Amino acid sequence: MIDQKSLDAFLAAAKKLEAGFAHLPQFDTSPTQGDRIPEILNLTAEKLHDTYPYFHPLYIGQMLKPPHPVARLAYALTMWINPNNHAMEGGKATSPLEKEAVAEIAAMFGWSEFLGHLCGGGTMANLEALWVAGQLNPGKKVVASAQSHYTHKRISAVLQLGFESVSCDARGRMDIAALEQIVRHGEVGTVVATMGTTATGAVDPLPEILTLSEKYNFRVHADCAYGGYFVLAQNLEPDTAKALAHIGQADSIVIDPHKHGLQPYGCGCVLLRDPALGRLYKHDSPYTYFSSTELHLGEISL
Repeated sequence: MIDQKSLDAFLAAAKKLEAGFAHLPQFDTSPTQGDRIPEILNLTAEKLHDTYPYFHPLYIGQMLKPPHPVARLAYALTMWINPNNHAMEGGKATSPLEKEAVAEIAAMFGWSEFLGHLCGGGTMANLEALWVAGQLNPGKKVVASAQSHYTHKRISAVLQLGFESVSCDARGRMDIAALEQIVRHGEVGTVVATMGTTATGAVDPLPEILTLSEKYNFRVHADCAYGGYFVLAQNLEPDTAKALAHIGQADSIVIDPHKHGLQPYGCGCVLLRDPALGRLYKHDSPYTYFSSTELHLGEISL
C-alpha cells in the first residue's frame, strides 16, 4: 500500500542534489544522537497507525487526497535545502518554481496576467483576497451564501468588515433573487461565490452573480478552494460547467492545490485578476528585497 519503489528515485535525486554543492567545505552530516534516528522513526511509524487511510484512493471519508508521488518526493527533497520564498535570497531556486506553479494554476482559468502566490491553505488565501477587497471597498459588507465556508464570516470579523449570509435554493446554491435584495442597497463591497461547497459540493450560479455585479458595482470573489480543479473535468452537469467556465471573470480566485491538486498539506493559492493591485502591498523592508530587482514573493503577500 505504501509506495516504496519511488524511494530509489528519491535517493538518486538526493545524490544529484548533493553533487551540486560538492564545492563546499566538508562537514560531519551525522546529527547529534544519530544512532537514535531509527528508534524515533519507527516509533513515529507506530504512532501513525492510529489514523484513517487517507492515502488510499478508495478512501472518501474526508476531502483528503493522496499527494501525487512526484509532489511527495519533491517536497521531501526540498526540505534538505529548507527554502523560504519570502525573499529571493531565501528561495533563489524555489521562488521561480512557485511563480511557475502559480502561473499554471492561473492558466486553468484563462489568466496570463495576474497577481498571485501560494500560501498555507484556503483560509489564508481567502483572508488575503477579502483583505484586498476591503482595501478597495472600505467599510462595505462581504456577502456569501448560507452554505459558504464558515471562515468567511470569521475573516470578515478579523478585517472589521460587515458580513451577511444569503439564503440558498433547494440544491444548496446561492439564491440570486435573495442576493439582489441585499446588494441593491449599495452597501455590499464583495460577493463570495462558492464554487463547490464543503458540505454538498454545490456550485453557486456565478454567471448570474457576475451580471448583478455589473448592475450594482461590487467585487466578485470565487472561492474555488474545494471545487476549482473541476474546471478540468469533462463530465459535469451543464449548469455546473457553465458556472465553472466563468471563474476567470471573477476579480479574485482562491484554490487549494492540497485538495484536488494532489499536493501535500498545506498549500493554498490566491489569485487577483488585476496585477496593479500590487500597490496595496507596498511596504518598506530594509532587511529584505534589496539584492534583486526581481519581484520578491513577500512583496505581494499579506
